[in-house]
Amino acid sequence: MSATITSPTSTTTTPNRIDTTEPAPATSRGWAFTGVAAGLASIIGIGASMQIDAVYSPDADGDPDKIVARLGELVPQILVFHTATMISVVLMLVFAAGLRRRLADQLPSRSLLPDVAGGGLGLVAVAGLLGSGLTTEFVFAVSDPSVGLVPESAVFFNHWVGTIPWLWVGAGATGVAVAISALRHGAMSRWLGWVGVVLGGLTLVLGVSPLQYMAGMTGPVWLFVTALGLALGDRATRPRV
Repeated sequence: MSATITSPTSTTTTPNRIDTTEPAPATSRGWAFTGVAAGLASIIGIGASMQIDAVYSPDADGDPDKIVARLGELVPQILVFHTATMISVVLMLVFAAGLRRRLADQLPSRSLLPDVAGGGLGLVAVAGLLGSGLTTEFVFAVSDPSVGLVPESAVFFNHWVGTIPWLWVGAGATGVAVAISALRHGAMSRWLGWVGVVLGGLTLVLGVSPLQYMAGMTGPVWLFVTALGLALGDRATRPRV
């Protein structure tokens, strides 16, 4: 007598794996609003710098002692210049980093344009830092005759704040980089590209010319308009390839 033992067949069913792709989190535009504030502070700083005009005043007539006396009357303007410029320096670093990331997300992975855009604003920040670097030394000296300030050094200071903070050629390079990114690669709105062509291109041309300080008049305007456009109306138009 034989017996057959049959083992039940067990079947294990593995549920189908469902791959899901998490949507990319929305990126805050706080960096762009920071750029708006940086542009506004830059405009205020340049405006205050224009009012520190002792060396250009006909009343001073090139006399160092009269220039020192005139600078003593301009202490409020010097303080506004220093504060606004330093605020713009700090805020510009944030905007530069955000702009670089914004472009890198849309442009081909090996494109140089994001680095050029960020680096250009970095140059402007350095110029602002250096341009306001002597104000603490002189603002108290020109307001207190007992300090014994050498008049000729005050003349140099006035020329310094009237030139170095106006070196905005880096913003021109950034503006052109944004223009190429927008008009050639579709990385952002075309109107921002044309702003880069007009204001950025003009700033770049002025910055490399003997009229380089004139770049300080167009560069802050480009920064303010571009940052405002990115803050209020930016749309990512295409993915990076």
